[in-house]
Order: sequence, then C-alpha cells, then structure tokens
Amino acid sequence: MYRVQPSPLSILPTVPSTDGWRAHARCRGLDPAIFHPVNEDDAAEEAKAVCELCPVREPCLEYAITAREKDGVWGGLTTRERRRIIRRRRRSA
Repeated sequence: MYRVQPSPLSILPTVPSTDGWRAHARCRGLDPAIFHPVNEDDAAEEAKAVCELCPVREPCLEYAITAREKDGVWGGLTTRERRRIIRRRRRSA
C-alpha cells in the first residue's frame, strides 16, 4: 500500500482570486502611490478614505492577509494593522 504525501503546494494557504473583486474596487485607476506611501502610518489617511466606502473592501483585505502583502494599504488597513490581525488569528487557531 502506498502513502500519498501532500505536495508542498497543497499545504500552502490558498490565495483568494482577485479576478472578480478588483474590477469593482474604488482604487481602480487611481495612482498606486496613494496606497504605498513612504511613511505608511502618517500618509495612509488618503488611501483609507478611498477604502472606507469601497464595495470590495473585505475581499481586498482578506487577499492582502492571505497573500501576505508586505507593503501598502489594502482593504483600508496598513501593513502594521494587518500584522495585528494575522497575530490574533494565529493565537486563536
């Protein structure tokens, strides 16, 4: 009898598809620099204002968390804010 070993790819977290939600994002067509400020904590307010009323804020945020996006404002949260969510999820798992 053979044992099937999981492939390395099968144990990686699945990154949500961006095909559907990106077409509806409020940031679509805006300057990406707005969402990747040099000093993220101070300059993120403009990006957060765009995200605040975005109809796809939640899938955007989930994508950034799952894909481990290291920079920029995604789903209305900075890198630091997303890291807090990741830490909380790990502790509760």
